[in-house]
Amino acid sequence: MRSYSVKRGELSDTSNPCLVIGIAEDESFGPEIKALEKASKGTLKRLIKRGDISTKAGTTTLLTDLPGTKIERLLVMGLGDKGVDQIVLSFQSAAAQLKKLPSKTATLLMEGIECADREASWVASKWVECVEDAAYQYVEMKGTSKPKGVSLSKVQILTDSAHVTAVRAGVKLGVSLSKGKNATRDLSNAPSNLCTPTYLAEQAKKLAKTYPKLSTTVLDEKQMARLGMGAFLSVSKGSDEPGKMIVMQYKGAAASQKPHVIVGKGITFDTGGISLKPGASMWEMIYDMCGAASVFGTMLTLCEMAPKMNVVGVMAAAENMPSGGASKPGDIVKTMSGQTVEILNTDAEGRLVLCDALTYVERFNPASVVDIATLTGACIIALGSHASAVFSNDDALAQSLIEAGERTRDRAWQLPIWDDYQKQINSAFADMQNIGGREAGSITAACFLARFAKKYRWAHMDIAGTSFKWAGLNKGATARPVALLTDYLLSQKP
Repeated sequence: MRSYSVKRGELSDTSNPCLVIGIAEDESFGPEIKALEKASKGTLKRLIKRGDISTKAGTTTLLTDLPGTKIERLLVMGLGDKGVDQIVLSFQSAAAQLKKLPSKTATLLMEGIECADREASWVASKWVECVEDAAYQYVEMKGTSKPKGVSLSKVQILTDSAHVTAVRAGVKLGVSLSKGKNATRDLSNAPSNLCTPTYLAEQAKKLAKTYPKLSTTVLDEKQMARLGMGAFLSVSKGSDEPGKMIVMQYKGAAASQKPHVIVGKGITFDTGGISLKPGASMWEMIYDMCGAASVFGTMLTLCEMAPKMNVVGVMAAAENMPSGGASKPGDIVKTMSGQTVEILNTDAEGRLVLCDALTYVERFNPASVVDIATLTGACIIALGSHASAVFSNDDALAQSLIEAGERTRDRAWQLPIWDDYQKQINSAFADMQNIGGREAGSITAACFLARFAKKYRWAHMDIAGTSFKWAGLNKGATARPVALLTDYLLSQKP
């Protein structure tokens, strides 16, 4: 993480290793940029006119040794018409350029960088988030080929007196969120020979030692057996790695205040079990615990922000392997709720660990429950990698999540869980079966979970398409939907 500071006032005439400014399509200059233009004898306008500087959103132009100033590097962002997505695109492009530069320090001039429907705090938070997203590298497993780190270590934001308080609040959120997102990426990108259910439990315990308001409890397989979690244990019993139910409790308000609960699917590797996956892309299944990782990152972010609320984060962690002790297609198991499930496909294991977790969290008398899971390939077919899917038994809750996604640009879209779909998972021999056929695979998976979430307001997020990228050297976890979850939780009233 870089260090961030906020300064009020004007640009100084001391040496500046790297100044970042934004220019919109209307080419309107504020007083600070006008001063630069005057000192450099019209350099900016001249370069814009002849096409060497573009004001189109997402474009950047690097100028060195701006005439008449002590600015060593001037990074000009094109802001377009300053719409929300254009600002984000511009920040992402500028952050990618900063990552490549040798400058150890950089200053963002906030002048002229605003959105009509966003406050200065949002702009500052998004800037920090984009810089940290660009700078992130997973290098823990590199040996002799460890890449050189990013030179940039200090970032200053220069703003006027009227906005300094809001900008500082935005920087705090951006830094907290980036810490949570980086932790999510680190867990998600870690190979499964390192990131096991036991490893996740150890990380959660370490987190609780760092933050006094957080406590962590870990249920082992014997404890889960006593609670009747037959669905969860049907998944973990095929592996030598024991399953863990990891419960993190953030207590920032009175005990009488109902907590909001987030539950993450934590399959640290998914072979498909006896219903074995094709080998060609099986390596991607290190990311089948991104739901749990996003819960971890969100809890870390909340600990940094210290809001006055109560939140419970649960990671349902197991490994799905095809051993002689693994579940077989046709097995019937009893869940913690007492309902029975016919396992027709052992590769539909995420819903089996989640259903017992959803029953377990009833004990917290939750204000709401949101589960997050890389649950179905069908979700990728439906929404691609742009939006996470939301399903809910409460439309107001679903709308709150979608609005959080719009604010953070970590977007989501609601799909139905009408009763019409429930018949697809009815079983002749048990209360239900764990797959519903080819049609509406994401919906029938959500319908399955809905049968275990009838006692509270509940939503399910399928992040199979949004939580990681799988393209060559650019592959890796995205840390979605940590930003959405954080915004949603912080927006909840007691």
